[in-house]
Amino acid sequence: MSRVLRAMVMVLAVASCGGGNQSAPRNLDDACAILEERPKYFRAFRATERRWGVPVHVQMATIYQESKFVGNARTPLRYTLGVIPMGRQSSAFGYSQALDATWDEYREETGKRRAKRDRINDATDFMGWYMNKTRARNGVSLVDARNQYLAYHEGHTGFARQSYNSKAWLLRVADEVGTRSITYQVQLARCRHAR
Repeated sequence: MSRVLRAMVMVLAVASCGGGNQSAPRNLDDACAILEERPKYFRAFRATERRWGVPVHVQMATIYQESKFVGNARTPLRYTLGVIPMGRQSSAFGYSQALDATWDEYREETGKRRAKRDRINDATDFMGWYMNKTRARNGVSLVDARNQYLAYHEGHTGFARQSYNSKAWLLRVADEVGTRSITYQVQLARCRHAR
């Protein structure tokens, strides 16, 4: 084997080892299946629940809606004239779809300078931090997945102004988050992994 070919094989082998698993679990409709397939998710959810008080099922329903559990999820590209890419719709990235400015605020306030949006433990900790701010600023219970999601999507000021009321699609999505949260809660009560 030539030296160049050997070097290329080495580079490919090293590249394939990095980055971790960014794909979604196979069955997103079953909380137990998700946790069985990705035990590190459960450890992250539990750590956030202990630190911030946000229940596992609320975190899971929010991540489902934001990224479908894809660690490197991004918003779609915008196009001009239907073909010329003009950048992303927003800076949202990762499991939690946190925006750049909000992520920077989280890292500053928590001292987690090395936190990354594509790591599940950092993404869930961010959500716990943000949802606690929602509770403090807007009085939304940590178990209220629907209204926590509305505040998550609209921001604290937008939620306070009830900007979501002019967005029928967002109200429908928030209802779906609330329903999925309840479904996950029921499933988690039954599954062996979550006990």
